[in-house]
Amino acid sequence: MTTESTSLLATLKVWSEQGWLRRLDSAFAGFMVDLCPAARAPVVMAAALVAHMEGRGHSCLAVDALLRDPEALLGWAPLASMALGEVMACLPRDAEGWLNALRASPLVATDGRGAESSRAADDGADDAADATAVPPLVLRGSKLYLRRYWDHEQRVAAQVRQRCAAVDTVDEPAARRWLDRLFPSPPNGSAAIDWQKVACGVALRGRLSVITGGPGTGKTYTAARLLALLFAMDAEPQRLRVSLAAPTGKAAARLKQSIDAALQELQSRLGSSLPLAELASHIGAARTLHGLLGARPDTRRFRFDAAHPLEVDVLIVDEASMIHLEMMAALLDALPARARVVFLGDKDQLASVEAGAVLGDLCRDAELGRYRADTAKFIEAVTGQHLPAQFIGCGPALAQQTVMLREGRRFSGPISQLAAAVNSGEAKAASALLNGGAAAGQPLHWLDAPTPAAVVRLAMHGRPGAAGGYASYLDALRQRPEAVDRASHETWALSELTAFERFRLLCAVREGEWGAAGLNGAIERALVAEGRLAKRGEWYEGRPVMVTRNDPGVGVFNGDIGIVLKPFDTEAPLRAFFLDGNAVRSVGVSRLANVETAFAMTVHKSQGSEFEHTVLVLPQEASQVLTRELVYTGITRARQAFTLVTGRPQAFAQALAQRTRRASGLLELLDDAVEQDLA
Repeated sequence: MTTESTSLLATLKVWSEQGWLRRLDSAFAGFMVDLCPAARAPVVMAAALVAHMEGRGHSCLAVDALLRDPEALLGWAPLASMALGEVMACLPRDAEGWLNALRASPLVATDGRGAESSRAADDGADDAADATAVPPLVLRGSKLYLRRYWDHEQRVAAQVRQRCAAVDTVDEPAARRWLDRLFPSPPNGSAAIDWQKVACGVALRGRLSVITGGPGTGKTYTAARLLALLFAMDAEPQRLRVSLAAPTGKAAARLKQSIDAALQELQSRLGSSLPLAELASHIGAARTLHGLLGARPDTRRFRFDAAHPLEVDVLIVDEASMIHLEMMAALLDALPARARVVFLGDKDQLASVEAGAVLGDLCRDAELGRYRADTAKFIEAVTGQHLPAQFIGCGPALAQQTVMLREGRRFSGPISQLAAAVNSGEAKAASALLNGGAAAGQPLHWLDAPTPAAVVRLAMHGRPGAAGGYASYLDALRQRPEAVDRASHETWALSELTAFERFRLLCAVREGEWGAAGLNGAIERALVAEGRLAKRGEWYEGRPVMVTRNDPGVGVFNGDIGIVLKPFDTEAPLRAFFLDGNAVRSVGVSRLANVETAFAMTVHKSQGSEFEHTVLVLPQEASQVLTRELVYTGITRARQAFTLVTGRPQAFAQALAQRTRRASGLLELLDDAVEQDLA
């Protein structure tokens, strides 16, 4: 080990102790030196930083961006940035010096040389044997990857390109007849483009389609009509195998409910011309992606993969913004070559906590259309929609299979206006909307709170004109009826869960007194002090819980929300009751190993959910997680009322000025094929 590397490793360890790096980051750098004692300092530093970037959701480290502006890339606090600058001053000052050191290192494979895909370490952390057999780092251009994420990105890009290139032949006259029935012309003869109809037409000919749009633009409404279209156009619709999935249990349940309701409405309108109710009855329950792929304990691998594909012809995946890179690679690998997959999601929402922002990458410039002339001709033939010149271009194959829905049909009014202003970064307009709603009874409200105590009061009792406050569901808990049978008890449990789901407190951060953990404790103590909860240990009746880890054996998945209640047999142990569509299911609390109290939750955990009244709490401390996407996601969880709580007033404007930018090479890999596509 060189003196230079020894000194740098000691510095990295100090940075981990300071909390600037994770301990895993400095340990990974040390592991690289163990594998190659002669590793040069830029390689050691790059190893620590690429691990650090992965922990922050990036799939790679952009070396040129690091050398150009390390403070902007890392966003560290001033003291940490100063320490970083001192170390960087002792290393090569230009990106080419770093890249040359990386290219020369046996720890680094370059794309096209020694970077062949290796899945040997997918069942857990890379061990020394795997790392010495295959270089643990991969350099592509100026982007440095942990090998695992380079592999994921390559697989996703290959699958997307292959599926977008596989264009199916469509009976255009038949498609036009059915689409005209599924999307009848508006009575006022509006000339506006029906993007929902366009989305169905586009998805009809592709093996991969993306339908994106903000809340209330009708993504699942469109997906239901696409299913009806596929049933109508298939020679043997009763044999069409359809699956529904989403990243979380709650999002999956909402997808199933929305699809079922839309198909029922369609059946009444279509009559006997299509046995839609019978065909829809073959669609099973929507599942989480982990459940769909067959998650197995103690391994990163799934039961279904490229060698053991899913038994599905059509897969519809909702809340696709939450799908991280590794999951997307596994999902696309497991799809049969001829299967059709449709991703639904809002490209402007927060990306997954884990590495990757796949939907955001796939939907880049979706608002521009960039449809080729042949695509526009096909769209007009099957939908009757003539695309204006502004949407015609020379986009890649993926753009031909991507449609952005633009008209809000459910989500409107002040909340919609606020979401639009936030999404555009218009801090003054957004602030005016919030301040203009300060009067009692208005859907929007801004509360400056010097201490979390005001947040606790709001969580307990809500505010005038806005549904919510947890006191209401706890009042109903104390009025538990004498259940005469198990069915009536489940009806009561369902009403409790429904009441709890009307209101939610969302936090930008997890830790601290302004975070989900701190506010959960404060709210719990306040409810006990008021006599609304009788807490006698970890488990007590009325405790809301959120599952934090998938447990297929128990039947619960990350993000599921339940309430602890006494069972029908009041002498039996407590059980946690969860919504299961329009019914409930319960699990004995002794079987729930990974849960946390859920009066407050992070914005990330709320994705896929909606509440009548949503409260978003921004903390006093500045944080990298306070971004425009986080605020937008929090606002769009609200159906009827939204309250913003700020520990410091300037936090809102600062959040809107900060955008989430995740380093990725996926777009470059997809754009590499543009000229091929157009040839």
